[in-house]
Amino acid sequence: MSMQSSVPSNVILIGKKPPMAYATAMIVMPEKEIVVKARGRAISTAVSAVEIFRRLAKASVKDIKIGSEQIGQEPTKRMVSTIEIVLVKET
Repeated sequence: MSMQSSVPSNVILIGKKPPMAYATAMIVMPEKEIVVKARGRAISTAVSAVEIFRRLAKASVKDIKIGSEQIGQEPTKRMVSTIEIVLVKET
């Protein structure tokens, strides 16, 4: 049984790729509203990708949520920052 959760089609999870790769993925998405999620060191990549996308696709930021979540078990437990940016493509 797989432990992976399904991610909605309008959500982009930011990882280790360059920001332009994520911006390109946002441009080709058919959805009008896009959610970009990142945590930890990937937050700066998410912000860069969103800025590239905003300039190329004439989009606006609808909402930004920041927070933190707990990672790991008790002996190595730590807090990691998170960000969620909601974008709307302008037509």
